[in-house]
Amino acid sequence: MRTITFNELRRIKDSLPDGSMHRLADELNLDVDTVRNFFGGHNFKIGKSVGIHLEPGPDGGLVMIDDTTVLDAALRILDETVEQKEG
Repeated sequence: MRTITFNELRRIKDSLPDGSMHRLADELNLDVDTVRNFFGGHNFKIGKSVGIHLEPGPDGGLVMIDDTTVLDAALRILDETVEQKEG
């Protein structure tokens, strides 16, 4: 389990390059709405719950993440983006 602030989670999402929600969905064999739900979306008619728990508080509150697979993949994409800009 990992805990971060909601605003930090949103910053990660907003920093991802265009098309990353679909890339994450394809790589992780998830519906794109499920990936969006991980980052704070609320489409549970199509997407599924993703094992995050929200607690109110400063900086948007805390997000407790049961399974960090989506977050880890998103951070990997961000690392690739930085490497491409530097290389």
